[in-house]
Amino acid sequence: MGDYKTVADFYSDEFVEKRSRFIGYISPAQTPEEATAFISEIKAKHWDASHNVYAYILREGQLSRYSDDGEPQGTAGLPVLGVLQKSGLTDVVVVVTRYFGGILLGGGGLVRAYSHGAAIAVEGAEILNMRLCKVFTVDADYTLYGKISRMLPKFNIQQQNIEFGSSVVLTLAALPDDYAAFGKELTEISAGAIVPQLIEEKYLNKN
Repeated sequence: MGDYKTVADFYSDEFVEKRSRFIGYISPAQTPEEATAFISEIKAKHWDASHNVYAYILREGQLSRYSDDGEPQGTAGLPVLGVLQKSGLTDVVVVVTRYFGGILLGGGGLVRAYSHGAAIAVEGAEILNMRLCKVFTVDADYTLYGKISRMLPKFNIQQQNIEFGSSVVLTLAALPDDYAAFGKELTEISAGAIVPQLIEEKYLNKN
């Protein structure tokens, strides 16, 4: 699987259209169980709403689901899913809650309203650019610690952790090309004494 975009956390926003109140919710979710748990949470919170329409897209199994929750077929869940697909987000779930205001919106009006409910949630959420990174350690002498620290921004390297003992042990993360370039320069400045030790590969938020 390649790089992907998702959301950092829960977010919500709302608007009123012809007296109907629409509330858009968005949350990260990595499994069907997490997605359905969030949907259930919103439904419980808005048990008195006219509709709780949802859609979600997951990387695992390239799964997508939606529900009109009683609205005319194709006017609610599918437009919400379409907003998610257009955004390029994955591992994400959206619920758009509607409190009916007494005025019918018609098919086109419902499509626009539910699309807008999903869009304001997407637009307000913090977007994460998840990229596959190398996570590794560097065990350095104190005499080289300062020089290595100054190298990190040059190679766009994230510091995950640091331990001060008889030496300085840095836990770092970098994109594969940056990892290779950093390792080469590290070998040069330490005369081959320091070699990055790869721990794992994992997806991290990196631009």
